[in-house]
Amino acid sequence: MPCKDTTSKVMVFLDNKDRLIGFDFSKITCSKEIGGGTGYFEYCKEKTAEDIMKLDYLKPLETLNPKTSEDQFFLYLEWDALRTCIAQYLGDSSDIDLDRYQVASITCDQAGVTITQVIHPPEKMPKIVSCKKRSQINSGMT
Repeated sequence: MPCKDTTSKVMVFLDNKDRLIGFDFSKITCSKEIGGGTGYFEYCKEKTAEDIMKLDYLKPLETLNPKTSEDQFFLYLEWDALRTCIAQYLGDSSDIDLDRYQVASITCDQAGVTITQVIHPPEKMPKIVSCKKRSQINSGMT
């Protein structure tokens, strides 16, 4: 049974020139990676924080060309998480729901900057369907 707590944690790692060098997006309760495999981190790797903020969702969608609607959704989640985290780091939270997207910490050292953000689930969540049930539905078994 999937857990109902979809609160997630984003960790963004920037070098001393504010270029993306790492990105971790996972559920807080179980540390299960969210998304991943979309290619979005590789797409953004070594781009500056400012350049990442300029990325409209459609550009990586066209470039990475996810095959399924689920992969498109994961790409969107990664795009949104990285964008909101960097926006807050840069001090631009004008279009961010600050009750939902909260920076937990920003640390700096010789290697660069680590930004940790907590993302709370939206007020209204769709009904959660277990992986087993989805497999049965997708294979035509009920």
